[in-house]
Amino acid sequence: MHWHYLQYVVRHKWFVLVECWKRGLYWRGLTHDPSKFLPSEWFPYVRHFYGPKPQPVRDETGYYKPTETGDSAFDLAWLKHQHRNDHHWQWWMLTKDDTGQPKCLPMSPAARLEMLCDWKGAGRAQGYGDNTLPWYEKNKERMQLHPDTRTWVERQLFVEAKP
Repeated sequence: MHWHYLQYVVRHKWFVLVECWKRGLYWRGLTHDPSKFLPSEWFPYVRHFYGPKPQPVRDETGYYKPTETGDSAFDLAWLKHQHRNDHHWQWWMLTKDDTGQPKCLPMSPAARLEMLCDWKGAGRAQGYGDNTLPWYEKNKERMQLHPDTRTWVERQLFVEAKP
């Protein structure tokens, strides 16, 4: 189980590194997702994806519902992962104390660029290729992004999708 997960993490990190380096994000490419090696993430991820339970069912774009797993240890590990790595859009969500409603903050340029590289790298590591636009189109309604961040993301994806 651990060996298979390590192989996936290394493959994912490699593809993200390649995408980051294409865009000049050398340090972020080298240091992408360091928290995946922490025990608080490593063990729940291994059990969830490679343990005796069935793996999550992914759709044709590679998406699965990470918050509807029924696996509380994985849910906590996923929450920690999002809050430890600013290239996840969830890191930029602020819950308002008075209403409990989310407020989307604009992502930093480096974080949003790494997010795009992460999406591309994950697609390649999971065997879906690096054409991120179809995945984004199918899943964008699930993402709560600041309008400036969403505009930037969509501009980048559209430009990259043009022949």
